[in-house]
Parts: sequence; C-alpha cells; structure tokens
Amino acid sequence: MLGIIGGTGLTQLANLEITHRQVARTPYGEPSGALTFGRICGQDVIFLARHGYGHTIPPHAVNYRANLWALKDHGVDRVVSVATVGGIHPGLIPGTLTIPDQIIDYTHGRAATYFASDDKPVTHLDFTFPYCEAMRAALLQAAARAGISLREGGVYGAVQGPRLETAAEINRMERDGADMVGMTGMPEAYLARELELCYATVGAVVNYAAGRGLSAEGIHMEEIQSVLGEVMLQVRHLLEQLVTNDAAGLCTY
Repeated sequence: MLGIIGGTGLTQLANLEITHRQVARTPYGEPSGALTFGRICGQDVIFLARHGYGHTIPPHAVNYRANLWALKDHGVDRVVSVATVGGIHPGLIPGTLTIPDQIIDYTHGRAATYFASDDKPVTHLDFTFPYCEAMRAALLQAAARAGISLREGGVYGAVQGPRLETAAEINRMERDGADMVGMTGMPEAYLARELELCYATVGAVVNYAAGRGLSAEGIHMEEIQSVLGEVMLQVRHLLEQLVTNDAAGLCTY
C-alpha cells in the first residue's frame, strides 16, 4: 500500500476519498496525527500530515520514528514524502517540482534510528543512494504521463529549522553541492531505509533560498503562500497519476 506524507501546504488531500481515520500507537510515541485511510482514483492509500493536521509541529519536533512506524504497521510498503523546499540551484525556481536523488544532513539532535536501545545491536545500513530508485522512476513516469514538468535529480540539503537560513549558510550549502534546502528530509529518509520502505521525496520549490533571486534581500512569507496553492495542485495531479499507474501495473516497487 502507498503511504503519503504531506508537508507544509499539504495537510490534507482534496482528491482523497476518505474512508476512515485511525489513531495509531507505536513503541516510539504518537505520530503527528491520526492516519487518514482513503482512496485516490479507486486505489487504497494512507495519508499523514507531517506537521499535524493543524500544522502545529515544527520540523525539529516531528516524531519521524513514530510516523514511519505507524505507516508500516498499517500495511504501507512504499512512501511518497512531499516536502516544500527553497531553491538553491538556478533552475529550481518557485513553482518547480523536483525528485531529488541525494541528500546532505545538516540536522542535529533528532532521534535518527530505530537501533538506539541497549537491547539492540549496533546496525549500519548502506545509504549510498538514499532514495528508492523504483519509486523515483515511478514518480517521473507519472509526471510524464500527467504532463507535469519537473526537475529530475538534485541534492536535498536537510537543515534543522524552524528558522530559515542565512545567505552565508546557503552559500556554504551550494559549495557542498546542495541544490535545494528543506527541514524534514532527515532522518525521515534513513528511518524509511531501516524499515525497508520504498521511499522517495517530491520537492515542491516554494521560494528562492536566502540570498538568491527574489530572496536576495530576504524571504517574504507572503510570497511563499502565493506559490503554495499552485504547486500543491501539481502535487495532487502527480499523486493521482502515480496511483493510476500503480493500479495498471506500470511500476514495480
């Protein structure tokens, strides 16, 4: 079953035919909210709002372990994570969708593994390629079939938040090779790997990163809000096409 984690601007799915909601309990505490069960284009999915359905949980306080555990515990085996990002690469202008293929972790202090207790052995997993290539291919195919233009690949720089970055920090990230900046990419991607979930991210560019383009003199939240609605409409169309392809057997995870 497909799980969808919605970020800023996607606390609900207008194209989701809701069947029921269920409060989930996990060994790692409570997830961000109740799991929303429903159908998109007739296909079963589970939706979870990463920041809570009232968008009240900041990025550093999200219980990433509980979120992913709850999804897997209820039958999810593949996950699409929707995340708003700021564009560092000149080609990532506001309104663009991108499917990153790499990530750099700048976060700190987050619960980043399921193998942290005394009764579990030290476990090292390969994370050379942090996203599921099959899921990325399925998203790219869905975008092509839906006529949605997006940017394939790119490096997601995951920062702590909730504050936005300084121009100097963005300059450093660009030197490191980051193409976009967001606050929720890690440890979510690695936790999905530990749970053996097929996981990929749809990056929705809602602003130029600090010091870039229209953000050269500062980032204005009203400008982000003006982009959010349109870019999330594209995300919904992408998800519709993804589940339609899945039902037709056009992608294998």
